[in-house]
Amino acid sequence: MKKRAAILLSVLLLIVVGMFVSPADAAYRVNIATATTGGAYYPIGNTMAQIYSKLEGVRASAQSTAGTPQNIELLQNDEVNIAFGQTGICYYAYTGTGTYEGKPPYKEERGMFTLYPNVMHWVVKKNAGINSLADLKGKRIVPGQVASATEVNSREMLAAYGLNYLKDKGEVHLTAEYLGYNEAGDQMKNGQLDATHIAGGMPTASVMDILSAEAGELLSMGEAQIKTICEQYPWYYPFTIPAGTYPKQDKDVQTVALANILFTDAKQPDDLIYLLTKATFENHEDMVLGHKATEYTVVENAIKGMLIPLHPGAIKYLEEQGVAVPDSLKP
Repeated sequence: MKKRAAILLSVLLLIVVGMFVSPADAAYRVNIATATTGGAYYPIGNTMAQIYSKLEGVRASAQSTAGTPQNIELLQNDEVNIAFGQTGICYYAYTGTGTYEGKPPYKEERGMFTLYPNVMHWVVKKNAGINSLADLKGKRIVPGQVASATEVNSREMLAAYGLNYLKDKGEVHLTAEYLGYNEAGDQMKNGQLDATHIAGGMPTASVMDILSAEAGELLSMGEAQIKTICEQYPWYYPFTIPAGTYPKQDKDVQTVALANILFTDAKQPDDLIYLLTKATFENHEDMVLGHKATEYTVVENAIKGMLIPLHPGAIKYLEEQGVAVPDSLKP
């Protein structure tokens, strides 16, 4: 009898405690979609997860993915709450254009804020006589992983040089291997590749690795091709990688960049997105310790390069900080 009474008392206590626990006290489980481990998204995502997990009622984790296109799919399938992405690919998905032509527009996609410039790094075999992307004709390259934004970037940039590696898009001019940044770096160091394209914030770990091993060097893009790319795809803009950014880099490198953004879905709660946006900007020093590229992640840059509507939770925080959010970015 005493044992039965004790069990009944325990049940009653649980019921009473439950009456005083509000839904707000329940932990938010925040899953963050990043990209491959060799880029900047992954370490930054892990830093964010650590910051967010210190918030009351929030438990966060970051996961490695194939990049923006997979992240969009994960959001649509409710497998993650927030994600890293390239602004151009996010715009394609939102509008059902470009690489998303023929697919239903993802009208529930929402931006949170701009992170930092996503810099296009072309790393080519050292002393191989490759002085222009045009010299890659007939070569073996890694344009990025399958279904990654990096691979889409490669297509867009190489097209400006009249080069194509897709068998279903006409004449093929070079051989493509679809690998992650770390795997591409290993093949560069083993002499198995002529070039690889790596998109990321500066400095990007995999680029550091290749150049430190003296297995490759950064290649500048031509002024005319940069102009063509920026005119055709307005989310790109000219960008200079200053000399000394990477080991053995003794001169400026001319390339293009675009905005990396944090984005989410309209169904995510306003209070959660407000909380995460606030925590990111108010822990700026921790963000920079996680990756130097986030020096750019400040309120003043929060909507630079943003092409999709912002989530109401993000709008609330940014407007509190004095950011003038234009009507074009309001859902």
